[in-house]
This record gives sequence, C-alpha cells and structure tokens, in this order.
Amino acid sequence: MSEQLVIQGETKQERYEALLPQIKSVVEDEPDLIANMANVAAMLHVTFRFWWTGFYRVQGEELVLGPFQGPMACTRIKKGRGVCGTAWAKAETQVVPDVDQFPGHIACSSASRSEIVVPIFRAGEVVAVLDIDSAELDTFDETDRHYLEQIIKMLS
Repeated sequence: MSEQLVIQGETKQERYEALLPQIKSVVEDEPDLIANMANVAAMLHVTFRFWWTGFYRVQGEELVLGPFQGPMACTRIKKGRGVCGTAWAKAETQVVPDVDQFPGHIACSSASRSEIVVPIFRAGEVVAVLDIDSAELDTFDETDRHYLEQIIKMLS
C-alpha cells in the first residue's frame, strides 16, 4: 500500500495538494487518534522521504513517543524542552531551519538538521504534536507550515 502513496510532483506544494485528499479519505471516518497518527506519519514519510516523521502525545507533563516512521527516537520530552516541547508550551508551530541553532534542541539523532513541529488541538488544548525532521538544513518553510497545519486540523 505505501508504494501506492508515493506522490510525485514537481513542487512541494503539488505533492501536498495531491496528498491532502488522500489523508482526508483515510482519517475522516476513523475516530481513533493513534490509528490516524500512524497512517498520517506513514503517508507524509513516504511522500516526502523525510528523515523522521511522527507524533508525540501529551501524557501529564511530558510528551510521549507515538506512532512514527524513521529511526529510533527520544521517548519522553518535557514541556518547554527542545523543539517539540516548545511547540507544546507555546501552542504554535515551530519551523527550525538549523536545529543546532535552536536553544535547548534535543538531539535524538545527530543526522537531524532541520525540523518542523505542529501542535494538535482538541477542545482548545494541545494533545499531541507532529514532529518532522530532515537530514538537510533549511528543509521546512511556510509551504510546509501551511499544509501540515491543514493536515493536523483533519486530526483535530
């Protein structure tokens, strides 16, 4: 199935535009957030070939690793720590062109060079974050923010 989900396009925007209706069709009738996280992580990872694509779920005062694609990851992250903890604490998307320049970055993998983290809301509260890492500098921009925030709204 994942081979069918590889979406070709000349631009990042074209790939996102093609992926949006596929994600919608997968998540719209599935109420289970973890099942939807697993499929969304796989679809994004296969489409864009990111280094790491996954979710962290809010559990008390920590983010706990959820469904993901890619190499092993940090299991728990405190609120306000690293890019994920900052996105949770500020309740806003974090776009980091160079993780080495981000104060307090948590290096789960030295191969990660840039990152975007998008919070997921339910009833006005952050319940999880989507975390995507790239092995290249400056991978993520406003196009990614725009489309990933749309995808996250489908999970909310």
